[in-house]
Amino acid sequence: MRPFSQVDVFTAEFLRGNPVAVVHDAEGIPDEGMAAFARWTNLSETTFLLPPTQPGADYRLRIFTPGGELPFAGHPTLGSARAWLEAGGTPATEGRIVQECGVGLVTLKDDAGRLAFAAPPLLRSGPVEAADLAAIAASLGLDVDEVVDAAWVDNGPGWVGLLLPDAETVLGLRPDFAAMGTYQVGVIGPLAEGDEAAFEVRAFCPDLAVPEDPVTGSLNAGLAQWLIGTGRPQPHYIARQGTALGRRGLVRVDAEGGDVWIGGDTVIGIRGTVAL
Repeated sequence: MRPFSQVDVFTAEFLRGNPVAVVHDAEGIPDEGMAAFARWTNLSETTFLLPPTQPGADYRLRIFTPGGELPFAGHPTLGSARAWLEAGGTPATEGRIVQECGVGLVTLKDDAGRLAFAAPPLLRSGPVEAADLAAIAASLGLDVDEVVDAAWVDNGPGWVGLLLPDAETVLGLRPDFAAMGTYQVGVIGPLAEGDEAAFEVRAFCPDLAVPEDPVTGSLNAGLAQWLIGTGRPQPHYIARQGTALGRRGLVRVDAEGGDVWIGGDTVIGIRGTVAL
C-alpha cells in the first residue's frame, strides 16, 4: 500500500477546481502500472512522486493522462507539490520547490501557502499555419475570421492557443471532438471590466482522452507567455476556467522580470492509501 492524495487545484473551495490524483513513494511501480492507474482514476492527470535524479531537484514527478504520459502539466505540478509538502516534504531552499519532470527542472514558489510555478520555455511557438487554423476553427464551429489571433503555445502537451473576441464566444463553443483529432486546443476571451477575472479560458484535448479539461495550468502558462509578449493583457491578471463544466477555477498570472508565474489555491480533498 502506498500513500495517496487527491488535490483540488486552482480553487480554495473543494469541488470547484481541477483534481489531480497523487501517488506518493511511487518507486517500483512499472510504467504500465502507472498508465493503468491513470486510466482507472479517469482524471485529466494522475501523478507519481519519486526521488529526484537531477542535482537541485526536491523530487521527481511523472504525469499521466488516461491517454499517456506528459512531460509537463500545470495543475498536476501545483497539486503534487501541495501533496508533497503536506506529506512532510521539505524543500532544500525555504519558500522554493524544485520539481524534476520530463521538461527538466521546474521551480515553484510558496507565497503564504499559495503555490505558483515558473512557466517553462515553450517547446513550440509562433504563428499557426493556415491549414491548421482552418481545421481547428471548423472543429470549434467557428469561421477563421472570428479568431482574433492564434499561436502555438506548446510547453509539453501540444497546445495551440486561439484568442476569441470575448468570453461569451468562448463559453458558447460546442466542439466537434472527432473533427478536432490530434490538436490540443486552448481558447481565451476577455471578460467584461469589473469581473474578478480578466479572461475566460477553455481547454480541449480529446487526443489525450480528456475532451475538456476543467482548469489547465500548462495552457494558461503558454497563453500568458504569448499574450503578454504581444502586450495585450496586464502583466498581472486572473484567468477563469471551468465555467462550462460547473467549476470555478481561478488561475493567477504574474509576469516578473523574465519569468511568468502561474499560481492558485490548492485543497487536499482525499487522503488514504492505494494498492499499487
